[in-house]
Amino acid sequence: MLENALLIDAGGLPRRQRHKPHSSDWDEVRSFCRDAYMPYRTEALTAAARPDATMYSFDTGRILATRFAYGTPVHLSDFDPSAGRVLVLTTLRGAIEHSSSGSGSVSTRGGESFVVDCSRTSYWLRASPDHLQLNLTIAHDTLANFARQWFDVAPGDGLWTTKTRFGDRNGSWIALMEYLARFASQWSPDNRASARVEEMVCLELLKNWAANAGIELDRPTHEAAPFYVRRAEEFMRAHVAAMPTMTEVAAASGVSVRTLSGAFRRYRGASPSAFLREQRLLHARRDLLEGGPEETVGAVASRWGYVNFSEFARSFRQRFGELPSAVRRAHN
Repeated sequence: MLENALLIDAGGLPRRQRHKPHSSDWDEVRSFCRDAYMPYRTEALTAAARPDATMYSFDTGRILATRFAYGTPVHLSDFDPSAGRVLVLTTLRGAIEHSSSGSGSVSTRGGESFVVDCSRTSYWLRASPDHLQLNLTIAHDTLANFARQWFDVAPGDGLWTTKTRFGDRNGSWIALMEYLARFASQWSPDNRASARVEEMVCLELLKNWAANAGIELDRPTHEAAPFYVRRAEEFMRAHVAAMPTMTEVAAASGVSVRTLSGAFRRYRGASPSAFLREQRLLHARRDLLEGGPEETVGAVASRWGYVNFSEFARSFRQRFGELPSAVRRAHN
């Protein structure tokens, strides 16, 4: 099952990589993971352990496939939500324990997969010493656009916050991963062929994900969000630092506050002010992760419009599962 995925080309020769395919240097491995996945915290579970990492990749343009292993048991956490990425992790060998929806965890073994939208929910995993993965990295916006295009629906957080295991070694997802691996081995620059593969992968993923989340994407009563909802989201993302009022957001969208609020609740399952708060928290977390030693939690909170630091800490912990002070200490 996918024994040679991403390793060889159609002629049976090793596929060329733009990066080192193996490394025992933590800095090199972290750099690869930061680029391929997103920033996150890595903890080796064996004292003084060095990695023996496998790092192969294939990029279709909108989907990055990676054949990856640390070569040592690890615990990963604090995946950066501001990266806006979805991870699909298919276990080829060994076992991975994943934090799942709710307070529990599930494990994946050979042929089983797991999906999580790290831009919408917190996540951690624990990998066995012999783990080997075939992972996909897909932008949240890419999947959201596919859902609107193919199902005429804008899924809400009922889908995006569901962390779930799916598939098995005899299922359609593994068959699709085998097709993707063959496509990679025979790849030549062809945007149309890559687009078709991306469509197949995203559609199959959305169907599996929605089924496990109890959401019917094909239900006729679903409707795509109107243009002014998307315009409001774009405006709030672009002007989050200015903390616009809902009156200003509605004016930029060309509708009344009442119309905008009703549409958000119908198509997004939340208010526009909740969307704006989410953007503020995402930016605040990014600043805590990337700020220098002189950056304080209070300064970050003030920058993103929080005058009540207790409210900021409470909102931050509710969203990310830890206090802002803990994030600051861990990354300094």
